[in-house]
Amino acid sequence: MRKSFDWVDGERTIHFGPADDAVTHLGGPGFTLLTTRRAAAAAPHIARAAGAVHEVGSGQVHDLAAGLLATVSGNRLVALGGGRVVDVAKALAAAARAGVAPGNVAPGGEVRAMAVPTTLSGAEMTSGHRQARGVDDATPRVRPAVVIVDPALAASQPVPELAASSLNALGHAVEGPCTVRANPVATLAAHESARLIAAGWAADEPDRETLALGALLAGYVIDSTGLGLHHVLAQTLVRVLGAAHGAANAVMLPHTTRALASRSDAIGKFDDVEGLARRLQVAAGATSLSALGLDTARLGQAAEAAAARPQLANTPPAAGRAEILAIYEAAL
Repeated sequence: MRKSFDWVDGERTIHFGPADDAVTHLGGPGFTLLTTRRAAAAAPHIARAAGAVHEVGSGQVHDLAAGLLATVSGNRLVALGGGRVVDVAKALAAAARAGVAPGNVAPGGEVRAMAVPTTLSGAEMTSGHRQARGVDDATPRVRPAVVIVDPALAASQPVPELAASSLNALGHAVEGPCTVRANPVATLAAHESARLIAAGWAADEPDRETLALGALLAGYVIDSTGLGLHHVLAQTLVRVLGAAHGAANAVMLPHTTRALASRSDAIGKFDDVEGLARRLQVAAGATSLSALGLDTARLGQAAEAAAARPQLANTPPAAGRAEILAIYEAAL
C-alpha cells in the first residue's frame, strides 16, 4: 500500500487509504447509508455503523432518487457503492437543500452527501448528477463533502467489470484536456491518471491500488473540466438503449478518441490511448455495441438524443446527429 493521504479541496475532504477508520471520517455512527448488497457485504463495518440503510436498485438516477425522496432522512447521506449509488445520494442532497423534500433534513444543519466508492466511476469526485424526477434542473448540484477511497473497495470489481470501469476513468482523463474548460492543473492530473491506469494493467493481474488512484485523479479532472463528446455518447447509450455504464464507455472510447483528436491536439500528448483502450475492451468483454446485446436498430434515436445534449459544446465544434450516428455505427 502506498502512503495514505488526506486531501482537503475546498469544501470537501478526500481520504485515500484503508477504510478501517471510515466511520470516523464520516462523522461517527448514525449516518444514513445508501448502498447495494455487494457493497455492503464488502464493507460490513460501514453498514453496521449506519442509523438507517436504503438499498439502491437498478435503474436511472432521476427515478431512483425520486423514489427515495419520501423515505430517506438525515443530515449525512453516505453512498457506499458505484456511480449510480453515489449519484443518487448527491441528487437526494440537492433535493433536500432545495426544499423539495424538507422532511429529509434532520435538525441541526444542511444535508451533506458523502461517498465510499466501490467502482472506478469517479462519481464521488464530481458535482455531475441528474436531479431527482420532479426537482428543477436548475437546482444547484452537489458533490460529496467527504470522499473515502479505499483501493480494496474502489477497485473491488471482478476483472471484466474492473476493466470496463477503468475505461470509464480513462475516458475522464482523456476528455478533460480536450474541453474548453481545460486548465494546467487538470491536464497534469489527466496525464498522471492515464499513466496510472496503464500501469495498473501492465501485468497479468491488475494492480488495484494503482487503478484506484488513477480513477481518483480522473474524477478530479472531469469535475474541473466538465463532460464532452465521449461521455455524451456513452451516457446516451445508457439512457436510451439501456447499456451498462462501464460497458458503454469501454466500447465507445477508441472511436470517440479519434473524434476528439480531430478537434484537439491534446489527445496526441497521451501515450497510445487507443491501443490501451483496445486491450481493456478485450478484458471487459465489450469490444462492440453488438457484443453488448443492445437494440442497435435504435442507434438513430440515440444519435438524436445525444445531439441535443448541450455538453457537446464543451468539445467544439459540437458534434451533430450525422457525425454521432457515424461514430455509433463504427462501434457496431
